[in-house]
Amino acid sequence: MATYPTADQLLVVIDPIARRTDGESVRIAKDVLSAGAASTKVCLPESPEEFARVLARRGSRRPVVIGDDLALLRAVSLLHRRRELAGCALSMVPVGVTLSLARSLGVPIGAVAAARAVLEGAERRLDLLVDDSDGVVLGALRIPPLTPPEDPTETEAGAEGARPWLRTCQSLVRTLVPPRPSRITSAPPSPGPSRLRVEVDGDTLVDLDQPVEAVSVVPGGSGSAAVEVRPLSVGAEAAPLLARGHRVTVSGADFRYRADSAVSGPVRRRTWTVWEGALGLTLPVR
Repeated sequence: MATYPTADQLLVVIDPIARRTDGESVRIAKDVLSAGAASTKVCLPESPEEFARVLARRGSRRPVVIGDDLALLRAVSLLHRRRELAGCALSMVPVGVTLSLARSLGVPIGAVAAARAVLEGAERRLDLLVDDSDGVVLGALRIPPLTPPEDPTETEAGAEGARPWLRTCQSLVRTLVPPRPSRITSAPPSPGPSRLRVEVDGDTLVDLDQPVEAVSVVPGGSGSAAVEVRPLSVGAEAAPLLARGHRVTVSGADFRYRADSAVSGPVRRRTWTVWEGALGLTLPVR
């Protein structure tokens, strides 16, 4: 793991949703980063195009994203499409409503702790899932997608008083994130059992004759993904089917899937491949 001196030159990209939802945490993070780095350039993009231009013109500065899970995904996706992830260590200060992905990756939740990790932490190389449409998955892939009550954005919003903020964020996301043809804005109603063929490194884990309740794929480290298929239970609960592999293909009738916090589909076939150590993320030193 590469460690960073506090004399680093930083490019701090502040997501507009973070500025609107928690300006105080943004201010604190910016102050801590400015005090600890030799040079800090702060950018306030207002559109996806501006966000992309800022990252593309970062030069030798180390990029730091202040924002939520969607901001992190946007940055990783942009750098991946430019094939610049290998030479770029990304840092994040989580600010916003949807932070479950950042937490699962080991990023501290809290402006001061996260900003200090940016200055004093180490680059850790993490595996990514990359699909055959060049989409990336940092955390978990689920088929079918979670229904709205189980969505992390709902659970993290918490009490009734937080929900107006959530509605504000969702409205802003619709204006800032460019639509993909296969992506939908919210999870569909809870579906019934699916008939899918799931192949791991060319071997069939489950075929179309076995209805399944759920499929999950998670980057598991060492260049492999952990795959779990839950067959439909009739009477006694059926044991999940488990496998590990480098390449996972799911095919069958039209299906939707949740990759991190975005729901995509419907598609009839999709393949995900593990890119070992593709993402360099600055995390606290263990």
